[in-house]
Amino acid sequence: MTYSSRKSSKPSDSVEAAFTEAASHAPLSKTDVRNIFYGLMLGMFLSALNQTIVATALPTIGRDFGDFENLSWVIIAYLLSSTVVSPLYGKLSDIHGRRVMMLVAIGLFVAGSLMSAVAPSMAVLIAGRTLQGIGGGGIVPLTQTSIADMVTPRERGRYQAYMGTSWIVAGVAGPALGGIIADHLHWSVIFWLNVPLGLFAALLTYHAMKRLPRHERPHQLDIVGAALMIAAATLVLIALTSGGIRVPWLSPTILLLVAGSLVLSLLLIWWLKRVPEPFLPLTVLRNPVMRVGTAATSLTMGAVLGLTVYMPLYFQVVHKLSATDAGLALIPIVVMTTPGSMLSGRSMMHLRHYKVSAIAGAIIAILSVTALVIWPAMPLSGVVVALTLIGFGVGTVYPVSTVSIQNAVPAYQVGTATGAMNFFRALASTLAVAIMGAILLTGLGATPERGTGVELLVTTAGANGVDTAAVFRFVFVAADVFLVLALIAVLRMEERPLRGPAVKAPPLAPEPPPAPAE
Repeated sequence: MTYSSRKSSKPSDSVEAAFTEAASHAPLSKTDVRNIFYGLMLGMFLSALNQTIVATALPTIGRDFGDFENLSWVIIAYLLSSTVVSPLYGKLSDIHGRRVMMLVAIGLFVAGSLMSAVAPSMAVLIAGRTLQGIGGGGIVPLTQTSIADMVTPRERGRYQAYMGTSWIVAGVAGPALGGIIADHLHWSVIFWLNVPLGLFAALLTYHAMKRLPRHERPHQLDIVGAALMIAAATLVLIALTSGGIRVPWLSPTILLLVAGSLVLSLLLIWWLKRVPEPFLPLTVLRNPVMRVGTAATSLTMGAVLGLTVYMPLYFQVVHKLSATDAGLALIPIVVMTTPGSMLSGRSMMHLRHYKVSAIAGAIIAILSVTALVIWPAMPLSGVVVALTLIGFGVGTVYPVSTVSIQNAVPAYQVGTATGAMNFFRALASTLAVAIMGAILLTGLGATPERGTGVELLVTTAGANGVDTAAVFRFVFVAADVFLVLALIAVLRMEERPLRGPAVKAPPLAPEPPPAPAE
């Protein structure tokens, strides 16, 4: 089935031609950009908040429904649904425009929040979280793509970095707010809060994004390709989130899920080669900047997410902190990614060789994790410093990778490329968490069966005289490996000239400038 835009055009497949098409739109004023950006930030905040606020309320939810066995699916359902739909939103936004799809995403998110708030059972709550994830999974790639439509690539990194403040506020306030609501109110208030905030974000989106440029041309929506990708991703995500926690890694269930995902992936590759306009265009997948840039941001995100998941447990068992203090000790790695992103994003406006900030940041992060590998039982102050440097270092990689990918594809494929990047990044993050979890469980000397928690295994290992700090050393080794691979990807990524004028910088000369003085 063919979906045609209202202003059908046939631009060249070259980046230059697509950029010329974008330039034909009336330029956005600073007020336009600011209004659109505020609406995008609110949407991003909602998506980020719902990845942190629910976790602290899970015990209360489990007691309320009398169901702890399926409690983890309150988190997994959102993760699964938000991951598999992200590339679909990218493609649909290239067809129908960013504003329409953002309104659809926010609408589904609010509907899922309402369903979760009034859920009479755990099954309905999980279904509501699934619907919420289908909406929330579109907000992040659509936000990144909308920023790409607003400003030139050279200016884009700054706005991508500012967007990180949404993640800081959500990362710091979410767990605390969720705990307060669960202790003093009813857990459903967590989901009721999304309704007015979501409606306000939709109102801002509806009015502010009317002037957002649209890069339109006739498109076909590859429904078969989308279905194959969603099915393959769903199977592998279920395997990654269930293995070692609900069932053993080598159980027939996990092997069957992985085999099914592999078969569907091979079918997807075969389908992409024969369909006229595939769900993920081969020109995008073959783009070297797309491949290497996605690898860089995915590996970096995987390392950070893995550390974020397991460091609270590390603080509790190695440094004997309470759960509250462990959460506070984790704040540096969450907060410091934004200063790193801002510095890297602003440097892209001025530097010809803009990868230097990401390279330096990745090296800082690698050295900091290496310090934890060498001395896993270092004093608490040293660990906090290490997390601060890790957060700052990895933050420099995100804007460079995202902007480089968007700069390397035609304007009418920016949504598709951004959605695909977020999709693979989510898969890599889940894989990293699974790998680190498997290492931790192996070090503790046990493979959990259904209903056995990591905390219980840690207690048992401690009673048996296991050096838990030494066990976490190998978790840090895994994080270091991910970061080293990310650095290699950044080094291999082609440094193409960024379109758009640099702020307070001379225009690019046709020949390279003299080397700066040492």
